[in-house]
Amino acid sequence: MQYAQALRATEQYTQAAAVLEQASIQNPNNKTLLGAYGRALAEVGKYEQALDVLGKAHTPDMPDWRILSAQGAVLDQMGRHEDARKHYDAALKISPDEPSVLSNLGLSYALSKNLPMAEETLRKAVKQPKTDPRARQNLALVVGLQGRFEEAESIARADLPPEEAAANIAFLREMLTQRSRQSKTPPRPAAASKPKPALRS
Repeated sequence: MQYAQALRATEQYTQAAAVLEQASIQNPNNKTLLGAYGRALAEVGKYEQALDVLGKAHTPDMPDWRILSAQGAVLDQMGRHEDARKHYDAALKISPDEPSVLSNLGLSYALSKNLPMAEETLRKAVKQPKTDPRARQNLALVVGLQGRFEEAESIARADLPPEEAAANIAFLREMLTQRSRQSKTPPRPAAASKPKPALRS
């Protein structure tokens, strides 16, 4: 698992998944290992297989909120947002107000184009004591998608250098302007290349 983690740190996701696959074959009952393998599969786009492996990483009588959140993240990437939110809700029943789960839930709403609910959920995530900087960047993205660019940049500056925060919001503004010219369809966060949603599994 440490070797796979090192590979992931250098963005060698396919190799990391291969390492964890071999380890899981030798240790089929190690739920921690299965959880890591399932996440690795999701990183290389093997979503159906990832769901199958993650389903074996915990049991209905002993659910793990981290695995539930990971399953939700995979479902979101498959476009199954309602199913994803059921997993996030189940995770939050086990670990109420967990910021990483709230952040994923907020993005799930954003991907469903429910930006007000996405903002409300992400603001709740940001208020938690152990919040992740990615939650604030997700909030900045959602606020920017609603056209409140100055506020979005102010939020982004909490974790990014001023120049980088300004560049991200400028990119978002340009992307939204181009889309409004090309189509009347509301923009989707998942299509942005920079900044991008920090979906966390």
